[in-house]
Amino acid sequence: MHKIPDWYILPSAAYTINRKQIKYYNFLDKQPEIGDVVYGKIIRLGQHAELENKSGRIHRINEGSTAIFVFGNRYAPDYYEGVIPMTMTTKVDLLARSGIIGTVKVKNSSVNEPTQVKVLGYVCDASGQVLNTRNHSLIKPKQSKKKEQRSKLILVVGTSMNSGKSTSATACCWALTSMGYDVRASKLTGTASLKDILHMQDTGASIINDFTSFGFPSTYLLNETEVLGIFNDLDLKYANNPNNFWIVELADGILQRETALLLKSPDVRSRIHKLIFAAHDTFGAIGGLHILKQEFGLVPDAISGVCSSSPLVLRELADFTDIPVFNNLDWDLKQLSELLI
Repeated sequence: MHKIPDWYILPSAAYTINRKQIKYYNFLDKQPEIGDVVYGKIIRLGQHAELENKSGRIHRINEGSTAIFVFGNRYAPDYYEGVIPMTMTTKVDLLARSGIIGTVKVKNSSVNEPTQVKVLGYVCDASGQVLNTRNHSLIKPKQSKKKEQRSKLILVVGTSMNSGKSTSATACCWALTSMGYDVRASKLTGTASLKDILHMQDTGASIINDFTSFGFPSTYLLNETEVLGIFNDLDLKYANNPNNFWIVELADGILQRETALLLKSPDVRSRIHKLIFAAHDTFGAIGGLHILKQEFGLVPDAISGVCSSSPLVLRELADFTDIPVFNNLDWDLKQLSELLI
């Protein structure tokens, strides 16, 4: 085993790991698993020229920069689909600036080739055991049975990546905290990134968290038990007070695998107090409403997202639905209070 030098970037994908645990690295002939932690070096800059650390700070990286990385999968229509390689290899792709590595399967034509990482070895403890983020969960509910009276769940979903879900969720955080409510906020699915939940904290959420607190660098290709386990454990831990609100965002669009799985789950559906649907444009909003109704039997309580800032889109939408729309950039406290309470 080799000692890891004192300076390296510890990215947000390794959220459950602290620096005291990171001591040695060793190149082992071991099949990579989701959450396995490695020590590596940037050997070619591509799409990502930055790494986000555990505090949310963004580090510039260059060829030769060293960091901790985490094996994981990624589903991002605007960027890549990437998966964990079947065998250990010395060269992998940086799938996200949160430090997730794997092998790109397909990429959006509008983005560059991925930044490439040379894997120097697995990060090991003093006994030679490989560190895995999933073995160090930060969230362990004290009880296993939910109380009947619970915090009101505001669920935010959308048509796709970058449809305005996070800005809609932050608007809800701001409105509810402005009215004096205690708000907890979670991002339940997606790829490790602190940006969205930090924005929710900036707008008043007293507690923020996501799947990385359980040691998952992403939720793509997790099984049903794992995905529902994240939801139920967060519900048990942070949504016990019926006077509070719990705002939950689901990543990507309603057709994405893990998002669809959650929308079909009775555990989730039975908890929804208000459903917010974010869309990018008129056609996306109308089509999304149809799919929500046809595939999931759900009707949103409000529409928001990118489309909500355009008066012309609002005019078009009014011909097809009477579901209220709130502007996710120009917040109206009176309107949001009527929609959310």
